[in-house]
Amino acid sequence: MSPTFGLIIIGDEIMSGKRQDKHMPKVIELLSARGLSLAWADYVGDAPDRITATLARAFESADVVFSCGGIGATPDDHTRQCAARALGVPLALHPEAKRLIQERMQDTAQEQGVAYEPDRPDNIRRLDMGVFPAGAAIIRNPYNKIPGFSCQGAGGSAVHFVPGFPVMAWPMIESVLDTHYSAHFRQNAHVEKSVIIFGAMEATLTPLMEAIEAAHPGVKVFSLPSVDHPQWGRHIELGVKGAPAEADRAYADLRQDLAAFPLEYGPELVR
Repeated sequence: MSPTFGLIIIGDEIMSGKRQDKHMPKVIELLSARGLSLAWADYVGDAPDRITATLARAFESADVVFSCGGIGATPDDHTRQCAARALGVPLALHPEAKRLIQERMQDTAQEQGVAYEPDRPDNIRRLDMGVFPAGAAIIRNPYNKIPGFSCQGAGGSAVHFVPGFPVMAWPMIESVLDTHYSAHFRQNAHVEKSVIIFGAMEATLTPLMEAIEAAHPGVKVFSLPSVDHPQWGRHIELGVKGAPAEADRAYADLRQDLAAFPLEYGPELVR
């Protein structure tokens, strides 16, 4: 079976509305392109106790979780410390992370035309970005070499920590998926088939939806009402989703049973 995928997005700037989250739509896109899907997402501000509790739940699960944000070394970055607390392990400078961060500092010094000074106080502080929970594995960062990290939880989970910057986070998430989870790609491929309906009430259609789900246990029936759609105005999108063959059968039954209702129909949709 394919693993269950979750997403944690950390940062006061998201919770305050100062920045709009772009990670969840992108992670859904990256998973969908591989025949996978996102099961859940949590948002949490820069509050260490809340971050620790959120990560503890993730580690206790059996899920594959991506955590975006808060892995820097400024006072408002708490994710590395909270991950260690949630796991009950100490923090330690990862030797490979140290090497990569030093490489980045050397590259920056060369770009600026100055000498690299590894013992300069600000360069020593930069090594804090490689201080991870003991036992963590690094995630390479193709943008600037400052790595993320992965940790295993007691429940069988794997939590992968990446920066909050999309230009760094998204290639790192892709790399983790392609390196560690390719065996699960497209195992649980699914399709959505639906029809736009005008002039119907959800309460009227509910018994039909329940009957379709009962007759097709592997399929989910969904109803998405809208009152102000720019193209179709007030309508309901009624459909099914599941494995292609099962969804096809369920959708055929759905359309057949809908014939008993005096409804006006719009386009059919397949995703």
